[in-house]
Amino acid sequence: MRLKFSIGGMSCAACSARIERVVNKLPGVKAEVNLLANTMVAEFDENNTTIEAIIKTVEKAGFTAAIFERKVNAQKGKNEKKAFITRLIISFTFLILLMVLSMQHMFGYSLPAVLEKATVSAVLQLLLTIPIIAVNYRYFTVGFKNLFMGSPNMDSLIALGSAASEIYSIYNTILIFGGNTHAHLYYESAAMILSLITLGKFFESGSKSRASSAINSLRAIVSDTVTVKTENGITEIQAETLMAGDVVIVKAGQSFAADGVVIAGNGSADESAITGESIPVLKEKGDKVISGTILKSGYIEFRAEKTGDDTVLSEIIKLVEDAAATKPPIARLADKISGIFVPTVIGISVLTLIIWLIIGAGLDSAIMYAVSVLVISCPCALGLATPVAVMVGTGTAAKHGTLFKNAPSIELMHKVDALVLDKTGTVTTGELSVSFVESFIDHDEFLKIAYSIEAVSEHPIAAAVCRYAKGQGVEPLPAQNVNTLSGLGISCDIGDKTYFSGNIKLANENNITCTEYEKTIEALAKDGKTPIIFFEDTKIIGIIAVSDTLKPTSAKAVSELKKLGIDIYMVTGDNEFTARKMANDTGIDNCIASALPQDKEKFIRGLKENGKTVAMVGDGINDAPALVAADIGIAIGAGTDIAIESADIILVRNDLLDVVSAVKLSRKVINNIKTNLFWAFFYNIIGIPVAAGVLSGLGIVLTPMIGAAAMSLSSVCVVTNALRLRGAIKNEKDNIH
Repeated sequence: MRLKFSIGGMSCAACSARIERVVNKLPGVKAEVNLLANTMVAEFDENNTTIEAIIKTVEKAGFTAAIFERKVNAQKGKNEKKAFITRLIISFTFLILLMVLSMQHMFGYSLPAVLEKATVSAVLQLLLTIPIIAVNYRYFTVGFKNLFMGSPNMDSLIALGSAASEIYSIYNTILIFGGNTHAHLYYESAAMILSLITLGKFFESGSKSRASSAINSLRAIVSDTVTVKTENGITEIQAETLMAGDVVIVKAGQSFAADGVVIAGNGSADESAITGESIPVLKEKGDKVISGTILKSGYIEFRAEKTGDDTVLSEIIKLVEDAAATKPPIARLADKISGIFVPTVIGISVLTLIIWLIIGAGLDSAIMYAVSVLVISCPCALGLATPVAVMVGTGTAAKHGTLFKNAPSIELMHKVDALVLDKTGTVTTGELSVSFVESFIDHDEFLKIAYSIEAVSEHPIAAAVCRYAKGQGVEPLPAQNVNTLSGLGISCDIGDKTYFSGNIKLANENNITCTEYEKTIEALAKDGKTPIIFFEDTKIIGIIAVSDTLKPTSAKAVSELKKLGIDIYMVTGDNEFTARKMANDTGIDNCIASALPQDKEKFIRGLKENGKTVAMVGDGINDAPALVAADIGIAIGAGTDIAIESADIILVRNDLLDVVSAVKLSRKVINNIKTNLFWAFFYNIIGIPVAAGVLSGLGIVLTPMIGAAAMSLSSVCVVTNALRLRGAIKNEKDNIH
């Protein structure tokens, strides 16, 4: 069973690492925690571990857990934002008053005489910090709880730092009442730490929200209400109550709230939210419509077929959320470090205090340096470095038609150096069309006969001929005595004559001489076309050839992929002539024809054994084994369900240029993660020694207040850096297409 949980109380990567550690100790449980989204995805066997056991384990670790519900989670987010604002208003109101009172001697401004008395000032400062501590009590309850449980986190550092400043100030307040008016107070430090950390968390949460805006914008496409047509008339209902079979009315400017089929009306639909394609698509009776797309013009009535969580839009959102919930291998480094980071920082802080006391710096200075070490340390930045980049990358890619089903595929995609392509439906459109016509009787009469013969067949070749003839304005004649000749063609009577259509074998079996046409037939085959011979009794009346056409962007995609240093292979079940023709037209140097599904899989395994990182692009059932065998399976969005299920990446637009985008996206995301991790490590490597007073001899000192501001800023910077991916990915897509 795979289940998603909402997790509360996490403040840094040490928290998420702790939860994963304790939950994964349960029998048969594999859990991954997303610090960015405050969620956990757990796979487990209900016979070994229950949902209740997982929730209790998380709670014992000092956090909250509940089964994820999108609406509850969204409301929780709104409530948390309101609570943040309230905490900030109270914190900074009392902090300003406290600063005015405590900084009077530093800046030399005058206060009422009674406030300048040491004892009065000390008591007032204490009283002014109490509301700030009260509204930010969570840092202390969670921080100390985790500390006492042996798994300190970011809240533990904040709690220790601010508590040390507060308790030492209270001790000195007692000394002031005893006559020591020179005792130093650090109430403003404790208050400033809590206020700045809260401000940083507020900005961080806003940045996180923007990081997931791609998902939110997808979800917001569908309106809350829809207009349905019933036996009792037209009525408006909540979109979430829509059921399969309901007839929905959509007017210009409205969105489709479900997947379905048009039963009346017509109009142009903007499907860019799903496919990334900006050109509106004409929708008429019988056409499919997709949830989340918008009717730009016209009026349509459609019958809902898939609603709620079963729609294409819901599936896309789920894929993006699942990808964000998983971790690429690069994230393991940050997780391992975060697990030991906080205890190490506490140890450094204690060591800093002892060393400064030993060298005679005085208790005031020693405490200041020790507290600065605690508050400047930032496992938050480490924990956010990977998930925020993954969420921005996958969300933005989804808006442009590329769906990553998991985070490991994002990381692995940038290493791909061999790409295997199926032909039909991948490099080509997968739809046969007439590409050659030669008639030996009256042209229109020939087309009428060809249309009449093929109209009785359901073969794809017959369908191509019928579409062509219909497009030429030809009407078919009634055919009788239809006989399908397996592997050869078809025969039928039209009027008082018998006609045949089929391959050269059919001609040979009917003793029809094709000598004068053999060169034409052979040339067509070599050119990748399939010739169909039409004859009346023993007389050839014409030849029509059909072929699968290249997608307009296939050649450009191959060229771009080569520029990225990727070797391209086409492996297809089609014949050598057709395969080679398509390979040449697209610039593919390596082509394997007449390949069975097991041959494709074997070929891919051979590439992997030779040290290649292989991606496979396909769309059919026969591609599923190869998609699984490849390091990265990429499915064409219009392909079969089994191909899509077997893949790691889905190209919604059926465009090979999106493979180029996927590679470039992967490289940008990985570079962004590496940049984030570098600066997170660099910040701590430089910040902690400076906070400990290593550079105090040069006059460079970081007070706890500056440390708190720097810590908050570092997390915001990491998230902001990841947000740059949105613009970079969009520009890359625009440049390619």
